[in-house]
Amino acid sequence: MSLRTTASVTSASSTQKVPLPVVALTETERKRYLSTLSGWKFVNDGKRDVIQKSFLFEDFNEAFGFMTRVAMQAEKMDHHPEWFNVYDKVDITLSTHECNGLSLRDMELAKVIEIQLGKDKASSVM
Repeated sequence: MSLRTTASVTSASSTQKVPLPVVALTETERKRYLSTLSGWKFVNDGKRDVIQKSFLFEDFNEAFGFMTRVAMQAEKMDHHPEWFNVYDKVDITLSTHECNGLSLRDMELAKVIEIQLGKDKASSVM
């Protein structure tokens, strides 16, 4: 499932990519996207909709390395996770401030995190 975050706009002199508007996912969309992700939980924290997942690593170095690699990808996407780390555990929360809930950006970042997790030595904590 490929998610578009930009659209091409053509004028008489050029074509450029522009960001798509950030729109909150509907309940149906959220459920569909979450079904493609492993272990992410939907939570409404009383203020907004988020998805969360916890990861357990061999040690702090593995956990911090994972966070660093995810941070570099998140920076390229211009969408950043909220996270908490203690020694070998990393808790990640994803939400989009612009729509005060979940957007395609969150689902795309969750996919990137899952791909990175597959490259690292970690297990999900449910």
